[in-house]
Amino acid sequence: MTDLASSAAQLDAADPLAAYRDRFVGADQPLVYFDGNSLGRPLAVTGPRLARFVEEEWGGRLIRGWDEGWLELPLTLGDRLGRAVLGAVAGQTTVGDSTTVLLYKLMRAAVAARPGRTEIVLDRDNFPTDRYVADGVARECGLTLRWIDVDLEAGVTADLLAAAVGPDTALVVLSHVAYRSAWLADLPELTRIVHDAGALVLWDLCHSAGSVPIGLDAAGVDLAVGCTYKYLNGGPGAPAFAYVAARHQDRLAQPIQGWMGAVDTFLMGPTYAPAPGIRRFLSGTPPIVGMLAMQDMLDLVEEAGIDAVRAKSVALTSYAVDVADELLAPVGVVLASPRDPALRGGHVTLNHPLMREVTAALWERDVIPDYRDPHGLRIGLSPLSTSFVEVRRGLELVRETLERMTT
Repeated sequence: MTDLASSAAQLDAADPLAAYRDRFVGADQPLVYFDGNSLGRPLAVTGPRLARFVEEEWGGRLIRGWDEGWLELPLTLGDRLGRAVLGAVAGQTTVGDSTTVLLYKLMRAAVAARPGRTEIVLDRDNFPTDRYVADGVARECGLTLRWIDVDLEAGVTADLLAAAVGPDTALVVLSHVAYRSAWLADLPELTRIVHDAGALVLWDLCHSAGSVPIGLDAAGVDLAVGCTYKYLNGGPGAPAFAYVAARHQDRLAQPIQGWMGAVDTFLMGPTYAPAPGIRRFLSGTPPIVGMLAMQDMLDLVEEAGIDAVRAKSVALTSYAVDVADELLAPVGVVLASPRDPALRGGHVTLNHPLMREVTAALWERDVIPDYRDPHGLRIGLSPLSTSFVEVRRGLELVRETLERMTT
């Protein structure tokens, strides 16, 4: 373990992004946080930002705040997300609602835009919400779900998708990074395959936004949804974001018609007429307080650069795989994520029959991973708040806990 400790320290010393860790609340504590892909740590500047908002904007400006920036925040913040994280020009991204609600909006709008087509295509290991929403939309619209069976340690490949789509396909729903295995889908190639079939594609970016460069515009993506509380550190339940390519905006009818998406919000007219552009995908009053923390993380991502963030992510997960090979493979742990970093997102899953019990025991020792069936301990390594020493220490404790349970 001495070599592992020294190599971790050397990697931290050489890491050009190491200093960013000091900006996060709790990063100076001994707790090992392996769950940054589920809930990111808060930034130290966020507490003062929230306090200023209460005292100055909410408390000081009161309802005038809507005219002084709040009404536009879903769009201005969406533009920042597009620029810093998504590879999307302005006017195509909005923030608000939950991931589930936005998935419904865009799925329902997409299938309505492909009349006569009868299938929604998705894989059986897509995130549960994606599958559940697709099932509801299919039943509501009289459509059929066409399932892609995937390797749980990988994800949707070009061959699997090409075999599933055809003239009946209205919409394909895919995750950029698989929530279980961390499989990094070939977004441009899979998007091309969908378009060749005449269908629309909706990408779930929840496990990639903020850790992997995405390039929505360059790939010609139609629609995308993602959350902001994982690698974007927006806080528990922070609102999600939706991307609608400019070429589709005025042709898609979103199904939850609310006053914030109307052409004249304060006309209060007798009938609904949608606003032009991305604003029409808003529904109700924007959750302004929930949008505050993410702005601090976007400052950091823009400062560091998403390509540098991805390089740090690859280095962290590669180091975790190396440590797992040395420490955990000898006690029966199997890597359940792609070994090639080009095929892997920002987390690593390690399988062993006792991982459910190991995860519970680790939480008692202030080592916080996730558990995912079957038998998977999932370590999410948020690039700007995680150190190599933290990775090494956490995996040493996984080994120690397993040894205690098997001897």
